[in-house]
Amino acid sequence: MWKQPNTPMLRRPLYPESLETRKEIEKHINELLEMDVIRKMGHNEIVEITTPVLITWYDGKSRLCGDFRALNNYTKADRHPIPRIPHALDKMTKSKYITKVDCMKGFHKNDVKPNCTKLLRIICHMGIYEYTRMPFGIKNAPAHFQRMIDTIFQEEISEGWMVIYNDDIIIYSKTWEDHVQYIDRVLSKCTPINM
Repeated sequence: MWKQPNTPMLRRPLYPESLETRKEIEKHINELLEMDVIRKMGHNEIVEITTPVLITWYDGKSRLCGDFRALNNYTKADRHPIPRIPHALDKMTKSKYITKVDCMKGFHKNDVKPNCTKLLRIICHMGIYEYTRMPFGIKNAPAHFQRMIDTIFQEEISEGWMVIYNDDIIIYSKTWEDHVQYIDRVLSKCTPINM
């Protein structure tokens, strides 16, 4: 995350929330605190602040993001390539076996540099919190995560049996024996880093 020089203070007002939304925000805040993704701040430590936004997925599950639009406008873009879905599908066309592994809360595996945490503060009815790990909603989070995961699985990608798109690892093969071996290799790398 690279904030451009001379960026103005970035503050967003607290949005009105329904009781249902508040309960969902509380659930996410408590999870993030437990995972050490955020930490509670005192009110005198406010510099830059935004509000949380709940994103609801197709399956009804929600994800907590920060409304970092103002910060994103002043952030230099990280141009690390994100794979294109058609290219990934082309690689798998002759495969008989395909497995998708979801790196749960993958963005939260990336620590935020200490000098950047002050830019990643959110305020809600529970108080003020600061992200110490990469939050959802940051402009460069997808590129940063893709770089990290590409580095971890560089060998497997170059062997031509794996494609990674954001936090989804897709393993493909022509034989069951190879497939089981590939899954084992992936899990042996994911488990030690709690991914």
